[in-house]
Amino acid sequence: MAQPIQILMIEDNPADVELTKEVFSEGRLSNLLHVVNDGEEALDYVYKRGRFTDVEMPDIILLDLNLPKINGREVLATLKGDEGLRSIPVIILSGSADGEDVRSTYALNANGFLTKPVAMEDFLGVARGIENFGSRL
Repeated sequence: MAQPIQILMIEDNPADVELTKEVFSEGRLSNLLHVVNDGEEALDYVYKRGRFTDVEMPDIILLDLNLPKINGREVLATLKGDEGLRSIPVIILSGSADGEDVRSTYALNANGFLTKPVAMEDFLGVARGIENFGSRL
C-alpha cells in the first residue's frame, strides 16, 4: 500500500477546516491532513521550527489567502522563492473569485486556484480534484 499523502492546510476558519477534514476522511486516497492557522505557523511548519521540528514535509499545500500574521500571498512567495520548497504543489483555496487574486497567485507560481464552495456537493468535487492531483505525486 502506498504511503499516505501529507497535506498541509493553512486555514484560519475553523468551519472550513472541519469541512475539509470531513470530506477528506471520506476520500479514496490515503491522506494525513495537518492544519496550521496562520502564515507564521505555516512557515514554521515547512522550515521545521519550534513545535514543528519532527513533521514530515507536505506533499501538497492548501493555502488560504486571507491569513493572520503573514498573509497567503507572502507565504506563497516564500515557498516558491525557496529552492528546497518550490516543488511542493500549492493549491490556493480562497473565498474570493476575484480575477486579480487568481492572476496574482499564478504570477507567484501557485499550482492551482480553487474558490471555496459553499455547498457540500461542490466541496466534495473540490476534494476529489485535490485527490486526483495528489494521486499523481
